[in-house]
Amino acid sequence: MANRTGTYVAFDGLGMTDPTKSDFRYYATIKAWCANSNIEFNITNSHEKTYAVRDTSSKATLYSRIQERLRASKNMLVILTSDTRYTGSVLSYEIEQAIDNYKLPLIIAYPGYTSILDVDSHKDVWPKALAERIGKAGTEAIHIAFNKDCILAAVKQFSVNGEHLRR
Repeated sequence: MANRTGTYVAFDGLGMTDPTKSDFRYYATIKAWCANSNIEFNITNSHEKTYAVRDTSSKATLYSRIQERLRASKNMLVILTSDTRYTGSVLSYEIEQAIDNYKLPLIIAYPGYTSILDVDSHKDVWPKALAERIGKAGTEAIHIAFNKDCILAAVKQFSVNGEHLRR
């Protein structure tokens, strides 16, 4: 198995090609934090460990690349917003694969919050793949605010070889 050092960042692109009109903007924020030498934030991005997938790539190529990235990941950061679709996005496939095949702990981040005190109050933004797996044996997840300090702490602490999470 590949060296599992990466963090796989997942979000719903909402089928948009303009990243400012989708949850891609939160992924771009994470990349900006990593690139800024004045900010203490560094994660190993699983997406940067393999060849890029183009918009013109076939579904088979996309899914193959997702699996390759997940194999190299120690955890998955899932960004959920009120725009996240219940079904019909690649995010559902990514969550299914992460939990069912790669046993990755999920770090679920919610933009617009300073803390997550009641996990169940966020069920309305969970994709079906997550809703069906939360609370089941083998699913490990922590729910946090989309905040650089929270994300960095969670990424450092929760991994396939680290802490065991409870919902």
